[in-house]
Amino acid sequence: MSEFLVDADTLVNARFGTSQLTETVAALKLLRTPVEPWFRPWKDAHVTAYRAALAAHPLWAALLDSAFGVSWAADFLTVPPLEPDLTLEAELAYLTSLDDDRIRADLSVVRTPLPAIIRETSGLSEAAAELLRWVWTETVEPDWPRRLRVLQADVMSRTARLSEQGWSGVLRGLGPDVRWLGDGRIQVNRWDYPPTDVRGQDLMFIAAHTQRVNVSWRLPDRFALTYPVTGIFAPTGTPDEPLVQLLGRNRALILAEAAAPVSTTLLAATTGLSLATVSDHLRVLTDAGLLERRRSGRSVLYWQSDTGRRVVRRPASNPPEPR
Repeated sequence: MSEFLVDADTLVNARFGTSQLTETVAALKLLRTPVEPWFRPWKDAHVTAYRAALAAHPLWAALLDSAFGVSWAADFLTVPPLEPDLTLEAELAYLTSLDDDRIRADLSVVRTPLPAIIRETSGLSEAAAELLRWVWTETVEPDWPRRLRVLQADVMSRTARLSEQGWSGVLRGLGPDVRWLGDGRIQVNRWDYPPTDVRGQDLMFIAAHTQRVNVSWRLPDRFALTYPVTGIFAPTGTPDEPLVQLLGRNRALILAEAAAPVSTTLLAATTGLSLATVSDHLRVLTDAGLLERRRSGRSVLYWQSDTGRRVVRRPASNPPEPR
């Protein structure tokens, strides 16, 4: 397993935040790999255009094939931000400052030998930046205000949990392989890599639309752990009108949003409704048999029951079953 070695200074100064570059790279990974069910509607909406873009830009395709391995991604794609709330363009400044030899060196850690188009082409950093700009503009930016609300709600929830449960409680909820081991050791994944010493360094926890925890760094003194937010790609937008007529607009929206397990806080962020309003609607939908629920630590997660899924898919012909 891989570990971060931390000390009191690291933990006192550690922070949670978001990153447009991290969000863009996470979207790129989802477009490249099999995804969980709640990511499929988003991927289905963008994967055709993504494949067409790669077909039109062979260098982009070669960079991606060389940049992502089973347990490693090329460092130039994953550097954490220097400060919070930067634009994608500001975060790309580091990437575009790298020369071709540095790009090839980072890629060689993942794949050897490199394909001829990468060995023989110049301007690799700008090509990589253009690819990331395309992914951001076409697949992330149109939904960024909503995504950001979800991510910020998660950050606030983690920060509150830190004051109540300490780091062991916070880390326990970041991912299945992340945990506090004691003696200044944080397990970050199960890959067999040497421990990373981040004592006295800057450590950031980045919430993202991703399927698994990832680690990254900007050497020598900045490290990050990116973790997934659950349920963030549940169907969104205006619910079908028959469903609205059946349940009312707000309850229909909440039921549609709960395609994957989601908390009250995240539902409030994605729908724009107050926590009290969301809680009332969740109670009614659960009592009606349209939602399941279970406790996860101090949070309660909700998701569509079998009946709820049938109602969302065919609201006119499949009303809720009586209980």
